[in-house]
Amino acid sequence: MNDNQFYQTGNFPRNLDNNGIPSGWLDCPSLGHEILGCILPSKVPLSESYQGSIPPCKIYSFNQVIQWVENSGRNLGLVIDLTNTSRYYSVSDLKQRGIDHVKIRCKGRDSVPDNFAVNTFVYEVLKFFSRQTTQDSKDYVLVHCTHGHNRTGFMIVHLLMRSQPLISVSQAIEIFAQARPPGIYKPDYIDALYSFYNETKPGIFACPPLPQWKANSPELNFNGNHNLDDVSVSVADQSASAAMTNHDVLGDEIPFHQMKSFREFCYEMLKINVKGYLKFPGSHPVSLNKDNLQLLRQHYYYATWKADGTRYLMLITLDGCYLIDRKFNFRRVQIRFPSICKKNRSHHYTLLDGEMVIDTLPGTQKKERRYLIYDIIAINGETLIGKPFFERWNMLEKQVIEPRNKDRYVCQSRNCSYRYELESFRVRRKDFWLLSTVPKILKEFIPKLSHEADGLIFQGRDDPYIPCTHEGLLKWKSAEMNSVDFLFEMGVGNCDQKLFLHERGKRKLMEGHRVEFRDGSNPCSCSGMIVECSWDCNKMVWVYMRKRTDKSTPNDFNTYSKVMRSIRDNITQETVLKEIDEILRLPMYIYPDTHLHTKSC
Repeated sequence: MNDNQFYQTGNFPRNLDNNGIPSGWLDCPSLGHEILGCILPSKVPLSESYQGSIPPCKIYSFNQVIQWVENSGRNLGLVIDLTNTSRYYSVSDLKQRGIDHVKIRCKGRDSVPDNFAVNTFVYEVLKFFSRQTTQDSKDYVLVHCTHGHNRTGFMIVHLLMRSQPLISVSQAIEIFAQARPPGIYKPDYIDALYSFYNETKPGIFACPPLPQWKANSPELNFNGNHNLDDVSVSVADQSASAAMTNHDVLGDEIPFHQMKSFREFCYEMLKINVKGYLKFPGSHPVSLNKDNLQLLRQHYYYATWKADGTRYLMLITLDGCYLIDRKFNFRRVQIRFPSICKKNRSHHYTLLDGEMVIDTLPGTQKKERRYLIYDIIAINGETLIGKPFFERWNMLEKQVIEPRNKDRYVCQSRNCSYRYELESFRVRRKDFWLLSTVPKILKEFIPKLSHEADGLIFQGRDDPYIPCTHEGLLKWKSAEMNSVDFLFEMGVGNCDQKLFLHERGKRKLMEGHRVEFRDGSNPCSCSGMIVECSWDCNKMVWVYMRKRTDKSTPNDFNTYSKVMRSIRDNITQETVLKEIDEILRLPMYIYPDTHLHTKSC
């Protein structure tokens, strides 16, 4: 859909006067002033079919809007309709005039527009901006709900926050209020804006009084209390009390076309030419075996712990930060990443690689999420995959982590409105160390970690970033921890188990393989799902570990073969430590490596 985009986000009736005109519409001001030079906040223009019930001096239709725009020497290029009905005017009339129309149904009244509706609105406006040839001749964008204040203002404030560097929620609310007096007058809408952008509402902030035309409206239903409590607090309390797991879906849904363009960007940065099926392009390690163990003798390697978390790429843009899961879906999260570049407050098209873990804080036993970043793929639209790992890792610290830490310190010391502690997860760079520290990693560091870990990762110092399977990126887990992700299905009568892998893009049935559910899980509840299983060498059977809700496809048969090879080779912790001890006596490791800043365990 191009000229008449439609997004369904709610289906709730609106109150109308007896003549079909929205309550309070007649006395509500028609059109606000320009915002960003081209955004026009407005109440809904009514078609000519309503004019018999409207005094001539109060008629407001698209004819008046278009006449006003033409008198200004410009065009009306886009209308975004936030009402929850299609009865107010004919979209086909706009299309005939060459005007695009986007319908985003929002509940209105006491319901704040949902985050998908907001993401859709911002995407559609920014996409429209990108098609404009020059800044001075931008076509107008008319944004309307029923009265053009709360829903319209809520969306425009979001747009300002995501398109204007260094702006605060208070400033964005004031910009809208000046363009469309009195601005947003519903307290829950205002509270939701501060909560969403992790800002503290000023103590002196006063919600605008109800406009007179609204106070006289029969649909008014504030239960006599205009100063409503902050609904976002109760939502936060509910989410805080919920059990935190690696299976939780993080972030907000975005429009499909936006996700499609993001996917194309990722493939461009990774120099992958893919037609048809799109799959997660992040680099995947291979299991350690007796053959690839020799790679540690041939190249410089660094080591880190293998966290038992959830894999995400992360895309940072000016208008938002997006987590990219193993299904190659993008969801927006409100996380701040300032840039050291003075022209841009935030990174724009910076692509990171990492994993989300759940830390259990010592003492309080409180759980919190942390995103461990261990690589950077692109920075501000420039690919970095050809650079050696140690350069990318240092760049990650200088360009991403340090500016964020500095800004966080400034926000705390100067009592700024933005509060990093309200973000949905914390961020840090994952540490890498010289091979000489592996004994301490295994025996001292991992046992003290505040999140789960199940092995080691060996990263080549000079390796480029290799998408998908990286044969030189090694992972070690003890034999009993090695696992394979199968598609599990129960056959007829819920007694016949079937395990599937992928081979050349098709399902491959693993004849003779079965799973034991030793933790008491019901096999039927896992049918049709991806399950992670470990191998019991004594009983020659797979043992169920967990569901992989973050994955939509099982492991490739090639991956399975490598895991089984690792299990058969039985690379124990003692084997790893003995091999590394011998490697460190080689000439290439005699002198300390100064190419990568490392921290002590």
